[in-house]
Amino acid sequence: MAVKILLVDDDPFLRRTLTLHLEQAGYAVACAGTAELALSEAEQIPPDLIILDIGLPGMDGFDAVHRFKEITYAPIIFLTARRRSMDQVLGLQLGAEDYIIKPFDIDVLLARVHTALRRSMTVAPTYKPDIQIGGLYISPSSHTVHLRQTTIQLTPKEFDLLYALAQKADRVISINDLLLQIWGGEFVGQPQVLYVHLRALRQKVEPDPSKPQRVISVRGVGYKLISEAW
Repeated sequence: MAVKILLVDDDPFLRRTLTLHLEQAGYAVACAGTAELALSEAEQIPPDLIILDIGLPGMDGFDAVHRFKEITYAPIIFLTARRRSMDQVLGLQLGAEDYIIKPFDIDVLLARVHTALRRSMTVAPTYKPDIQIGGLYISPSSHTVHLRQTTIQLTPKEFDLLYALAQKADRVISINDLLLQIWGGEFVGQPQVLYVHLRALRQKVEPDPSKPQRVISVRGVGYKLISEAW
């Protein structure tokens, strides 16, 4: 069965062009011109990957990410004409896998699609035990995080980051080890990806994100989760 890609863009010419190239590459493609239609499509037939324009009519791509994350774990690649670095950071913080600026080379897009699918589909299913550290409870089977009586809503990458740190609580994990474990070898040496998600994670779990006490930096080495701070 062909891998299914959900393409969401309000430009009909771009949809036709990308659909042609993606189908020639062996993918099955479903298209939508709005986020609302795309969400309905994803609920009926879950995609394996989503290519999502940011500047959509009605619900924009940033708002749509939250909804997609509620119904699928499919990786999301943003397409956008915006070149502002803050938009790229926000896209990654919201849980997008990648961010491509228009205009783009179709071969680059196909390579990014291939990479995102490889990361999402070649992870061997393994048993991951629940972890409890003080008032923190992490359950991989239900993909939930509780801090005392509060449920913490994390994106998949934020969850993976917290779980990786909790597995080795009170021990420093290097930046490259975290990148390799969570994002894959092609991201080793690209620490900005980690910084963006770490910042978002701290916003959700730290009493004062500007003065982190639970997930701390060890300058020049990496990060560690402090067990007594939970």
